Amino acid sequence: MSIATLNFESMYLKSNHQISIILPDKPRDLSPKSYYESGKKYKVLWLLHGTYGDHTDWLRRTNIELYACEKNLIVVMPSALNSNYSNWDQCMMGFGMYDYLTEELMPLIYNWFPASDKREDNFIAGLSMGGRGTIKFAANHPDKFAAAAVLSAAPTNFQNLTEEDLHKDDMFSRRMLGMVQNAGGLESFKNSSENVWDILSALAGSGRLPKLLFACGTADTMIYENLLLFKKHAEEIGLDAEFWTLDGYEHEWRFWDLAIQHALQFFGLEDTGASPY
Repeated sequence: MSIATLNFESMYLKSNHQISIILPDKPRDLSPKSYYESGKKYKVLWLLHGTYGDHTDWLRRTNIELYACEKNLIVVMPSALNSNYSNWDQCMMGFGMYDYLTEELMPLIYNWFPASDKREDNFIAGLSMGGRGTIKFAANHPDKFAAAAVLSAAPTNFQNLTEEDLHKDDMFSRRMLGMVQNAGGLESFKNSSENVWDILSALAGSGRLPKLLFACGTADTMIYENLLLFKKHAEEIGLDAEFWTLDGYEHEWRFWDLAIQHALQFFGLEDTGASPY
């Protein structure tokens, strides 16, 4: 595969920004002229990192380049800091990560690279914080993605969130407090695009949602119990989703390397034989 690193000034993030893009290889039996001038559009995976990560995580810690090569797939990996893929209007000059993906990055990729903008050719996946971002984009923009894979993350019922929860002394509570303040307060937050639990409840059975996969290791003490709670809720509301677990795996890259392979199968992406090896 070819790997591109792109630096550009983002209007939504208010700064220079760096992303990584995996692009398909030219088959060796085709001439460069015929291949690069073909006008072909490729399927796209939007792949999101977790807390503390950046656009290099998936490249450095998994075999995503190999898997993308086998599927002849474009993979786009942005950097989100620790934003939870939310808009932070009150942070510095503003950091609009939620709007950035659909309103800036997608138009850029579709028009500067040979990427298909058709819904049936677009997929989204992410781990941990990136899993939360994945289900948020899938639930709020079901017209943009054919399928979504939520790895080591699960929606939670924000209707149970209290002011007391927001003022606990840990980094995740502090981030949640900031998200609530950005939304204009707790009630506004519960009625916003962040409340995926309620949005999925409203859309379950409508036929509008992408195919959904939730994957988690059973030894993941951060997520697994929440996943079981959400799975029970999903069954009650009739949400069509696959729940895929592996015994003994924690919140770890060994699991995510396996889970992304399962996700590519779940998306229905067949091996194309495009890899020269």
